[in-house]
Amino acid sequence: MTSTFHGIELGKRGLSAQQTALSTTGHNISNANTIGYTRQRAEMQATPSISNNGVQLGTGVNVNSLVRLREEYLDTQFRGENKKLGYYEAKSDTLSKIEDILNEPSDDGLGHVLDEFWKGWQELSKDPDSSAARAVVRQNGVAVVETFKYISDSLEQIKDDLKNIITTKEKEVNSLAKQISDLNGQISRLVANDYQPNDLYDQRDVLIDQLSKLVDVKVTPILNGNDKDTGMVNVSVGGGLLVSGSNPANPLKIVIDDVVDVENGITIGGEPISLESGELLGRIESYGIKDGGSKSTIPSMMDKINELARTFAEEVNKVHLSGLNLENIHGELDESGNPLKSVEFFTKIGTDFTAKDLNVNPDIMVNLNLISAATKENNGSPDQSSTGNGKNALDMAKIKSGIGDLYRNIIGHLGIDSQEAQRMLNNTEGIVNQVENRRQSISGVSLDEEMANMIKFQQAYNAAARMVTAMDQCLDKVINGMGRVGL
Repeated sequence: MTSTFHGIELGKRGLSAQQTALSTTGHNISNANTIGYTRQRAEMQATPSISNNGVQLGTGVNVNSLVRLREEYLDTQFRGENKKLGYYEAKSDTLSKIEDILNEPSDDGLGHVLDEFWKGWQELSKDPDSSAARAVVRQNGVAVVETFKYISDSLEQIKDDLKNIITTKEKEVNSLAKQISDLNGQISRLVANDYQPNDLYDQRDVLIDQLSKLVDVKVTPILNGNDKDTGMVNVSVGGGLLVSGSNPANPLKIVIDDVVDVENGITIGGEPISLESGELLGRIESYGIKDGGSKSTIPSMMDKINELARTFAEEVNKVHLSGLNLENIHGELDESGNPLKSVEFFTKIGTDFTAKDLNVNPDIMVNLNLISAATKENNGSPDQSSTGNGKNALDMAKIKSGIGDLYRNIIGHLGIDSQEAQRMLNNTEGIVNQVENRRQSISGVSLDEEMANMIKFQQAYNAAARMVTAMDQCLDKVINGMGRVGL
């Protein structure tokens, strides 16, 4: 036989369950704009029935759990694409900065400065005795030198900036790992006491999402000896265990020299790891990796610019030394009484020559007559020529095409690499947005839906309250109204 107060107990359980559902709905509404918040739902379950004269009589309802509406496979997919997004953002950013430095095509780029240099020689060939034309050639040479130095210095500045960024990202990874480890500890203590720390789960997922853009992550739930979920997770990066439950996180360390040894110079807890993707790897490759070739963005571009400067200077010097300057033509002698030799236009090019080492010959900076505009004529003496001879200046202008082709090749490859990085960035960004939209369709808070739920739970709460009132009236009649007849 059921209790006299069975009906009131039914109503009480209904009130409690609907109130919990209303509170959960209110929590969802309050966090509609909270980054990383996962919508929650009160899961109701009928309480065990009781037997009454052979009939199974219901005993009401209770809230079995507060469920986070989240799909793990979407989290995995999001983090897998997020690491690619971080990688291509880093590569595209570096390539864009290089494009800004080279600034092609424009009136300020190296291509224009080289064109002006060749034009100066062409004008000198028309009037080889003109001091003004010679001064223009010298000044154009200085402009080429300064442009090469600017490019080289700017590339080195980008590399220095990348070194600082890599150090900052390393600290960020370690900071996120520590926060995840701390949350693991808080979660495990609550789960052990049968609490559901949903909001802490959300905080940890936000941190893991942030980490997934920096490095490739693998998240593994930790089970206890009875295969029961402890609420904690392990986080692996590049094959190394970064976070192990609530233990202190294993520190990520990057050894940054002139380049980064990606096989041995990146460690977690002292053990080498191999990064697969992420913004950190993109920055490291941009800075330069050991035996990286074209993957080492800045070192590769610096090598190309250095080779261009070396080839340019060698070709110009070759033609310049084959000609005669005004001092040669006038028969000027050196301190030993020997005929003056032609000089190099640019300073001597050594084996370790870089674009920063390029300089106009100091002797030419002092004496414009040392610019070789003439060629040797077969008029008796191999070192004689007429003052109006400008054939060497014309020959100088002819090497323009070879140098121009080399520079255009550099710019062309840079444009292709930058375009490819931007294309991959756009594609990956689109995929990340699609996955995030699907994730939000499940986990995000819809205010319209929550308002509808609020009305539904409110009506159920009112009905449960009405039932309590009805049962109270029935009991009042039984207890207070069943006296002696007529009294």
